[in-house]
Amino acid sequence: MQVFATGGLGISAEFEVTEHHQGAPGLAHGGVLAAAFDEALGALNWLLRAPAVTARLETDFRKPVPVGQIVHIDGRIVGVDGRKVYTRATGRLGGADGPVVLTAAALFIQVGLAHFQENGRPEDVARTAAERAAGGTAPWAHLDVSP
Repeated sequence: MQVFATGGLGISAEFEVTEHHQGAPGLAHGGVLAAAFDEALGALNWLLRAPAVTARLETDFRKPVPVGQIVHIDGRIVGVDGRKVYTRATGRLGGADGPVVLTAAALFIQVGLAHFQENGRPEDVARTAAERAAGGTAPWAHLDVSP
């Protein structure tokens, strides 16, 4: 999934549902869709230039999503209160005017590098820190923040 910055504090993304994302026969698994929305909403935090972790994710499944479809995700930051970042997203089939299949709201908590050093796999933390220090790619490099 690629995530793109839009105007203001928003993102757009597309998630293609393949046979590997199947739950019930021919339909996307709800957990996979929730994970895609967590990823898209999590990318919003890079617009604030601050790492954050998911504290809460609420998903409302409105319609089934058939395998072979693309879910178009539009997300935005709706509020910031200290370290708390509140976000919302809508998923549609067939583009911006398509039917809404999923909505989500998430709360992220901004954290420092110590959070990852204390809880993450040491080799992954070290590699990411080295890549970032060298100006290279990082796990969030898929977010295109160009105008």
